[in-house]
Amino acid sequence: MTIEFTETADTTGLEVHDSIEQRRLHIGTPSTVSPTVLEPDRFCFPIDKQCAIETDALVFDQLYSVTVHDSDGQTEASLDAGETVRLEERTQFVGLSGPIRLYCRIDAAGTIDIGLTSIRIAFDEPTEIELGARSPHDRPAATITTSPDVESMMEAVSALPSALKTTSPERTWPTLRGHPPLIELGDRLRIPDAVDRPDDDDDVILTVPPDRSALYQAAPLGFFLGATIRPGREPTLETPRFEHPLTAERSFEDAVARLLKRFFFLDCLTRTEGIYRYELHERRLLEDELPYDLAEIYEADLPERLDRYLDVPYERVASHMPRWPLTAHVPADPDTIELLPFIVNELGVVRDVRGEPPEAIPDSGGAAGLVRSASQTRDSSPTPRPDRSFVVPDITDESVEHAWFGDDIPQLASKATLEAYRNQLERDARNESIEILLVCNDARMISEHDALDNVYGNREALPFEIHSEFGVDTDRLADLLTEGSYDFFHYIGHATEDGIRCPDGELDVRSLSSVDLGVFFLNACRSYEQGLALTRQGAFGGVSTYADVVNDRAVEAGETMARLLNWGFPLRAALEIARTNSSLGEQYLIVGDGSADIAQSEGGAPMVVDLERGDDGPFDFAVQSYSTKEFKLGTATESTLPTIADRHLSPGRTSFSRVDRDAVQEYLTWNEVPIRVDSELQWNDGIGSPIFD
Repeated sequence: MTIEFTETADTTGLEVHDSIEQRRLHIGTPSTVSPTVLEPDRFCFPIDKQCAIETDALVFDQLYSVTVHDSDGQTEASLDAGETVRLEERTQFVGLSGPIRLYCRIDAAGTIDIGLTSIRIAFDEPTEIELGARSPHDRPAATITTSPDVESMMEAVSALPSALKTTSPERTWPTLRGHPPLIELGDRLRIPDAVDRPDDDDDVILTVPPDRSALYQAAPLGFFLGATIRPGREPTLETPRFEHPLTAERSFEDAVARLLKRFFFLDCLTRTEGIYRYELHERRLLEDELPYDLAEIYEADLPERLDRYLDVPYERVASHMPRWPLTAHVPADPDTIELLPFIVNELGVVRDVRGEPPEAIPDSGGAAGLVRSASQTRDSSPTPRPDRSFVVPDITDESVEHAWFGDDIPQLASKATLEAYRNQLERDARNESIEILLVCNDARMISEHDALDNVYGNREALPFEIHSEFGVDTDRLADLLTEGSYDFFHYIGHATEDGIRCPDGELDVRSLSSVDLGVFFLNACRSYEQGLALTRQGAFGGVSTYADVVNDRAVEAGETMARLLNWGFPLRAALEIARTNSSLGEQYLIVGDGSADIAQSEGGAPMVVDLERGDDGPFDFAVQSYSTKEFKLGTATESTLPTIADRHLSPGRTSFSRVDRDAVQEYLTWNEVPIRVDSELQWNDGIGSPIFD
């Protein structure tokens, strides 16, 4: 069972633990409680496990998005920081969107208080409360087999929308889009009975050119619309209400990407009139300019909604859309079909593997000092293996991460692997705590280890175990990687294309049958091949290098990445922030799955606070949020600063708002987030924020 309820003694209450996703949520109570596990049949929301406790208060030590629903699940209130609301003596559900989705079924009168850093639900007298929890983790329900012919592949891809839990605008909520079924190549088409397409699967038809490239590019749009994909010479989106050509003004690749973004974004605005009602930053900016009423369009069927959405020019709304988390550059090979469910799960944009050789290969920039190469001399011109070359994708600024699935070594993109995605589906319940392994194999680099000692595991709400080892030989390192079951491996030292340097030689990860490892950071020169091997052998993803890095800069890069990963940022977000706000150079790149992380974020989607300082007066305040595995594209998140309303779609950036100095200081005192002050990245660890020194 993924979800477990456990009584806690040190701080009385319950801990809700998701053993697959390594997520925890603590519920405080005034006195000890004993949970009684129940069948999950009294909730109108999907949940994984349910229990009952008797108490007169529930306390949450972090801020989560809070909604109050009636007995039928309709939203009655969405609460912000500083608000207080009264619960009536009738059945109501209180939903909390944290690292684990939680619903409280309450039949008694009480009060909900949203503080600066906590939430308290108090009842007029002790009463039985039912708690229902749902893991954000979703696994494919089945595996579809298809032969390599395009027609069979189209039928297989047309079955992916079986994972949609609704075709209403609420499908833009991540929890209402399940993981699509897997696809594997075989000798013929086989769609299991467990794959049940929506009843209205003929309401939307995508006609695409009869080739694999077009099919792959259309897959995310087809999934989101619940469309049937058919071959044809004239690419068209067709419903009982309209026909819309897909290549009238631009390439097919661009046309389907723009339609996906436009339909998704406008559905996000429309859903604010549905079951979950709340204020949204993007709606406030655009509502008056839309050619329809949101309440009316919410009640319309899917063909009518899409027809009206086409009346909204893409250029009018593009600047308000969330940042897309993923663009996947994939080859038009038959086995690429097996990648599609993982890309579609993130609604990633799909593009061909087109690119050009770089003008130059990033290196250490001629900086003086110790480099992390295993060779005795610096070589600023890395040479790839004979079967690989360097490439810059044609498009590199569309998404947070551009994932390159071709054979070459990408610049301005990550090197993604199918194995990294599969490895995460195969993982079982991991350790009770988050296990981190630090290995330093060069005494001259001990400063990075010492800096990390105060970074990883400094969050009281999450249990971390830090294991440090120095001068690890090849046999010991092999044992640690294959048997240690570590959630994160941070290596400090030297590497070559052929191995990780140890005192007695090099350990070539490719020589290991498998590794038992989650995420990694190989902070060494030329660690690309070894990082790639880790993902092939069992790891989820990590950061490696393909050129020399100077030690001083590597120390800063290591600390920056460590802090961001520790705060719950996924690899793709941590690397982007570190690359644009520290000396971490273009030599570093993600290998594997860029959405992999090691810890949960606090409250909602992780974010960076941007501050522009005035002259001893107010600040201009904005936030930039990033998506994670539980807060995927379409999540609504906010800073919780009481004086501004900035609930927005994540991943995204809000516009600047003027905030007085005292409000900013109080917010940063109670919220540990990275901050950029006048574009300079600083670490805010709560009380005593450095910007007020």
